[in-house]
Amino acid sequence: MSDHKRKPYSRRKFLRVAGIGVVGAATLAACGDATSTTAPAVTTAPVAATTAAAGTTAATSATTAAAGTTPASATTVAGGTTAPAVISGQGKSIKVAVLGDQTAAGRRQPLIAPFIAKYPGATVEIMPVAGATWDEYFNKLLAMKAAGNIPDVIYVATEGTQLFASKGLAEPLDEYVKKDKAALTSYFSDVHPALVEAMMYEGNLYQLPFDWNGANLYYNTAMFAEAGYSEVGADWTKDKFYEVAKKVSKKDAVYGYQWVNRVWGSWSSWMFTNNSNLLVEEKAPGGEWLWSTFYPNDVAAKNRGGGWRWTAAKANDAANVEALDFMNQLYKEGISPSIELGSGATLQGIFSAGKIAMTQAGGFWVATLKAQGMAKGSYDVALMPKWKTQRHHFGTAGYVISKDSKNKELAWEWLKYLTTTDAMNNELTLKELRATPVRRSLMNEARYGTDGPKNWKIFYDTLDKYPDTSPIPAPPSYLQMSNTFTKYTGLAMAGEQTPKAALDAMQKELEPLFKK
Repeated sequence: MSDHKRKPYSRRKFLRVAGIGVVGAATLAACGDATSTTAPAVTTAPVAATTAAAGTTAATSATTAAAGTTPASATTVAGGTTAPAVISGQGKSIKVAVLGDQTAAGRRQPLIAPFIAKYPGATVEIMPVAGATWDEYFNKLLAMKAAGNIPDVIYVATEGTQLFASKGLAEPLDEYVKKDKAALTSYFSDVHPALVEAMMYEGNLYQLPFDWNGANLYYNTAMFAEAGYSEVGADWTKDKFYEVAKKVSKKDAVYGYQWVNRVWGSWSSWMFTNNSNLLVEEKAPGGEWLWSTFYPNDVAAKNRGGGWRWTAAKANDAANVEALDFMNQLYKEGISPSIELGSGATLQGIFSAGKIAMTQAGGFWVATLKAQGMAKGSYDVALMPKWKTQRHHFGTAGYVISKDSKNKELAWEWLKYLTTTDAMNNELTLKELRATPVRRSLMNEARYGTDGPKNWKIFYDTLDKYPDTSPIPAPPSYLQMSNTFTKYTGLAMAGEQTPKAALDAMQKELEPLFKK
């Protein structure tokens, strides 16, 4: 134990100072970052629970809809054109797994009826799988696979794309996309190629991105103004960030900056702006057919490949040590509180209470901040400050088709349907500003003008103006990598180890994950 060990500022004490009761904070934390449940629950028909191999109940209820017998003469495809329905849905059914509780399933219920109208006789069941994190959700789905009852379609974030693909759990989509090129041209022309590349693994496409979130910086405008600062410009720097964070901080009451101990949107953002990463990056070969078909003249598609490869650990890279040292410095100087405050949902509550001036988050925060009483203009968003670079990272998500599905064609029609603007506008996760739309055309004043931040264009500018922005490192061994990352980050920030010692230990533990 090092001689600089310190007692962390307790979660209970800080929440009391911040004016948030411990019970209330626990409720916020239980909501989960990507699955906040401020919308009223939708009454749906209960079904028997799905039990995983280890005896864990993965879902307690589901949203199900079945079609009548009225045939649909045409189906709306991306871009608003129509084409004959591809298949009959008669007697076919798919189960669609989503992260969250019954409310999360209920938000997707409006998607079902329009889909069923195109495929009469089909049944779609939305199966919520509870999980406080993506890691917990993925572990439950892997247990379902082992038990032989994995759903047909699974909502998967960046964190699980390569995990599912490498284990042979997901069906490659290449041939489906080629077959339905005409129906998907409008979709791809509206989606940044970086999001598509993040859904590829070893040359194959496994998902069509549905929503995403860049790790941008949210800040409290009143706290900035009180300290004498105006809105943040795109050209601000790490030094200016430090100056502002220090000035707005008030000992044991208000903090300039805070983050959550996780891979996405944590001190990992500072790795990227310091021109580094947790893992060594390279591109897999392949994907030429996709880029030449859908992005032939898009400069942002230049040098895209067949997905990302993360080939080795570089946790103790000098730039990473410098970044974690910076986080340690902010804590020692009272600019940041302890990172042991709970989930990102807890952090939302503390931010909305005006006790933290800055933190990283994505577009999914907008709905929750509104629900927590933050009026338009009381906060805004900015790019991460420039250090050696201003490179950002993101996470995206879409649906995979299970290799075990008995109705892959119907499952594909569901994925294809979700690429349309009608479906994306119908998905209350987007309508209620719970995520950032992948379709550029849906990022508009109508969506964000009333309730969103003033500089809402920052969300998609993170891709459009910074083409080197990339997904968080998410290799097939993501679950083990994430656990190792959070463990040693916690030790460093609690003073149990120096940042250098913690990252050396992290490096040693990560290296076996990448041995051939």
